Amino acid sequence: MFAPFIVCALVTALSAVVSLGFSLAAAKNATGDARTMALYGCARSVALVVASAVPFFTGSVEWLEAVAWIMILVQAGDAVIGTAIDDRMKTFGPAGASLANLMALLWLIQSVQ
Repeated sequence: MFAPFIVCALVTALSAVVSLGFSLAAAKNATGDARTMALYGCARSVALVVASAVPFFTGSVEWLEAVAWIMILVQAGDAVIGTAIDDRMKTFGPAGASLANLMALLWLIQSVQ
């Protein structure tokens, strides 16, 4: 495997794992309807972690590109939510993760052309 692939796969997987961590924390600390929503978030986050692990086993550039785009959109969406709730940490953390993932993905795309 080449460096752009490994970097993109690592950034994408790390992003998915961090997202899962926040989902699990929300599910643990929430009650009622909020807990139900957090559990739905956990289910989706687990799926993203599994999907982000696939490229490490298959070496599929196409799969990695797809999962990387998904995580870029997830983190960008989280940044928008952080802005809406006026929380700097929940804005700049996901925005930075989204940008890092985008840069890694663009490096990967450029390297396979």
